[in-house]
This record gives sequence, C-alpha cells and structure tokens, in this order.
Amino acid sequence: MLADFPSLTGMGDAIGAVARPVPIPWDCTDGLFEAYWRRPRAYLEDHVRRAVSTWTRVGPEAEHRAVRSLGADLASGRWAERNHDLADLDAADLGLRLLTA
Repeated sequence: MLADFPSLTGMGDAIGAVARPVPIPWDCTDGLFEAYWRRPRAYLEDHVRRAVSTWTRVGPEAEHRAVRSLGADLASGRWAERNHDLADLDAADLGLRLLTA
C-alpha cells in the first residue's frame, strides 16, 4: 500500500538526492496513467485502462463511474471547456518526480 512508502522527501534524504519534475509530453506513448492528459478519449478505451495499474487500485465501480463521467464530459464539450488551457501545452508537470543524487 502506498501509505507504507516513505515520503518523497524521506527517500531523497536517505540517498542524498534532489527531486526534479518529470514533465509529461502531450504525446507520451509510455502508457502510464498521466500519458493521456491531453488525449482523454484514450481513457474510454478498455485496452488503454487495462495497461494502467491505477485502475486496478480504484476498483471497477469507481472506474466505471469515471469512464461514464468522462465520456459525458467529452460528448458535451464540458471537458474541452474546463481544460482549454491544456490545448497548447507541449508538456505538463503532473506531479511525477525523479530523484537524482
């Protein structure tokens, strides 16, 4: 469980490292959860979600609820309205960090 892991600061201190942001490009092909931040339709695809471990942690009910909500927001244009500021970004800081010593 993630709660059992030390904090990022604690891990960095343990090895004398500095945490640096890892910006995720809009067209990232790695398939990690954050990869589709500017291409949210991908999350509607079952094969995409099956390749992302995050979905196994939230459970099927939450996953189905999220997919239904996202699908509705995309269909109505609500997602584009709420996230218009993402459209021109080449990369985004989504909280991923790399520890370098």
